[in-house]
Amino acid sequence: MNRKLILLLVPVLLISCKQEFLERTPVVGATEANFYKTPEDALSATIACYNTLQQEVTNIQGSSGLKPHFRWYFGDICSDDSDKGGSGDGDDPQLYDLERFQGNSSGQMFLVEWQVAYRGIAYCNLALQKIPDIDMDAEVKDAYLGEARFIRAYWYFNLVTTFGGVPLVTTPLASTEYQQPRATADQIWDLIKEDLEFAIEFLPPRSAYSLNELGRATRGSAQGLMTKVNAYLGEWEACYAVSGDLINEGEYNLDTYGNIFTELGENGPGSIWEIQYMNASGGNWGQQLEGTFTNVFQRARGQFNGYGFNLPTQDLVDEFEVGDPRLSHSLFQVGDVMGDRGVFTLDATGMPHLYYPRKNFNNAAEEAPFGDPNPNGHTNDRVIRLSDVMLFHAEACVNTGRFLEANDMVNAVRDRARGESWCAGTPEGAAPCASLPLYGGPHFPPAGGQPVLNPDVTIEDIWHERRVELALEGHRFFDLVRQGRAADVMQAHLDEHFPGAGYSFVAGVNELFPIPSNEITLSGGLITQNPGY
Repeated sequence: MNRKLILLLVPVLLISCKQEFLERTPVVGATEANFYKTPEDALSATIACYNTLQQEVTNIQGSSGLKPHFRWYFGDICSDDSDKGGSGDGDDPQLYDLERFQGNSSGQMFLVEWQVAYRGIAYCNLALQKIPDIDMDAEVKDAYLGEARFIRAYWYFNLVTTFGGVPLVTTPLASTEYQQPRATADQIWDLIKEDLEFAIEFLPPRSAYSLNELGRATRGSAQGLMTKVNAYLGEWEACYAVSGDLINEGEYNLDTYGNIFTELGENGPGSIWEIQYMNASGGNWGQQLEGTFTNVFQRARGQFNGYGFNLPTQDLVDEFEVGDPRLSHSLFQVGDVMGDRGVFTLDATGMPHLYYPRKNFNNAAEEAPFGDPNPNGHTNDRVIRLSDVMLFHAEACVNTGRFLEANDMVNAVRDRARGESWCAGTPEGAAPCASLPLYGGPHFPPAGGQPVLNPDVTIEDIWHERRVELALEGHRFFDLVRQGRAADVMQAHLDEHFPGAGYSFVAGVNELFPIPSNEITLSGGLITQNPGY
């Protein structure tokens, strides 16, 4: 039984230098006649692959206006962790349909997810086609190709978990090739794994990058995404191996929970991959590439000048154990101070909601120094964190009979989470106790007395830990689907939040979302609709 995993729990402060990385000139408007010739061109083509990742509000082909799209729309609002919010049901009615599983294939919300993903894939395919022919250092070239393949894998991961099988496009398409058939989900998963295997082999570790290159994909990024892929497919031995490699390599360590979502905590020691945003890009609603809209979309309304979306549910709040300090770092409750924007009261927000998300909250002092602050939020999207990978590793351990190692993984996450909150009344000479008991060993009750032996961690314990550790980070709905619990959990949620309305989560249908009808039409019927839509 392997219990040699290295768990580095000492916080490390890393100063974010993401601006220098973001300000590299992408490939825009270049032609084949004058480009793809030099190592510098290869670098620019690689950096261009990151471009679309930052486009949270974008135009939709064949439609007027702009449409926002966020991972947390699907991962949080479609789950039991949060409600839509906004100014009311009529504020973004398509999102209101989405949270009730009433959305249909004509909705622009699905179309923008689809089109933005394929824009990102197109950048990657272009780089993967052109870079191999450039005369340059072979090791650097392979690393660039690894970045492009990692980002392509990320886009296809989002597509396959949202829509199932989609068109599999691996080369730049001529205008006569735009009509592509739908591949099977298995074929998409195979491509994702092939891309990630290449990326794991050729990408450098995080420590090989300079500080001003933080945000670029690393070997750890590819290992982290491969961990998720193996877990989603139930490939537990493979999941155990790749997540164990990542943890053992010592490139990352668990940082103090309260630091993770601060400005200084960006690209911190426990962050495996973040999408980079900055508040001084000068972007606007019609042409933004480098600032996030999540800050303003999730911030409370009223004096807090936000839009009030992604409201935490009481069910999520109740999931936190008594004394779990992660609750106060995940959301605001009435009476909390919302940074330099004031005290959270119902009068101050003008709304009846008791909770607001905290992880993407930004202070007024952190807003853009020029231009409209709304499209220029600075908060990075923490896509893959070490604790996420460790909890997948714990699942792999339970599913392969390595229970003691599963205890180690979950206990390390909980031990970091509980921080300085030691229990009172611990018997003299006993180990200090915290508000979160650990698994597989003695736990001293807060009031003192005889220790209680906690059993080994179970799969349900790990699912609980994922929910509170990763709350409001866009994971919950997809976790429920892969765990096979989405139908039961979401039906109970719909019955509670929309009593008497008769809304249903249909098993075998609503685990995926409808293929955009525009794309089915444009494909000439080669793309078929998901069952039930």
